[in-house]
Amino acid sequence: MRLENFLALTQASLINKPCINSFENIVFEAAKVKRGDLFFAYYANDIETAVKNGAYGIVFDGKVEVSDTEIAWIKTTNLDTALKRLLRFKMIEKEVSAFTCNEIVLKLSLQVEAQNNLIVLHGDLISIFKSLWGIEDRSIVLFCPSITDKDIFASVKKIPLPSSSSIMIVEQTLFETSFIYNDIFYERQLLCPFFIPYLEELLHFYKALKINYRLKKFTPIEHFEAVFINKKFEIKSFGTSDKVLIFEPNIDLIESQVVFLERYAPWADMIFLTPKNSSFQERKNLFNYKSQKEIIDILKNSSFHFALIAGVTKSILDKPLSNQTQLTME
Repeated sequence: MRLENFLALTQASLINKPCINSFENIVFEAAKVKRGDLFFAYYANDIETAVKNGAYGIVFDGKVEVSDTEIAWIKTTNLDTALKRLLRFKMIEKEVSAFTCNEIVLKLSLQVEAQNNLIVLHGDLISIFKSLWGIEDRSIVLFCPSITDKDIFASVKKIPLPSSSSIMIVEQTLFETSFIYNDIFYERQLLCPFFIPYLEELLHFYKALKINYRLKKFTPIEHFEAVFINKKFEIKSFGTSDKVLIFEPNIDLIESQVVFLERYAPWADMIFLTPKNSSFQERKNLFNYKSQKEIIDILKNSSFHFALIAGVTKSILDKPLSNQTQLTME
């Protein structure tokens, strides 16, 4: 990329008069910089290493000391903003079609093998930049706007929604589903029936855009994620206990998950834990918590088959409730 083009696209300022006028690659790790690269200095302490490794330019948004006047020193008001402007240009140049979906559809798509011209965006901005910078012409991008800034794209479309059900559920438990799709039987998938409508959205998207794909064995996706425990709060293997903690980090999904549980497990004793001051509908088996410690206290002092815990992931179990065994999924 030519220096003048970089400055025009990012609206950054060149603070010196360098000898160079173009760059080979954009790099974020100082140790990986090679001669001719442009280095984005998210950490000022890495600049010296990048210069020694042959960087032709340093992009920064704070105060730095110019150590080599022959290379370009480029100041921007915000490094993330500069990256987004570069990506927006690249997406227009490559005629990329960008589609939005919700968080669950996105996470399900990460477990499906699809053709190379479909890119599913996830991770931080630097990871996204690496995924998109070398993108092929007229590729398709799927992303969730609550996770990834849609301003990266000049225009976006919502994924087309199916008009009817296409998945036939053959057998289901609360946390596993056996189903048929396109005359193929998928047996005992670690996919809660709650997620089947989201999977239908994803598969319809593939079909509508004629994207080749292959379904693999599903694994938990950090939504409505079940952890089986015994009465001593020791973690047990999947399906080996009737006492289950269910973690849902997205509070917006809790209402529909409560309805699902009450419909498909009316026999069960259930409790629901939500953050203090959340707008969840009041009910007798609802508990509010202020901290992770309060979550643990509520669980230890309650009787239940299922405990649906909103606003956190199972990572709170990294500090065991008691002496516990390692979680395994079978």
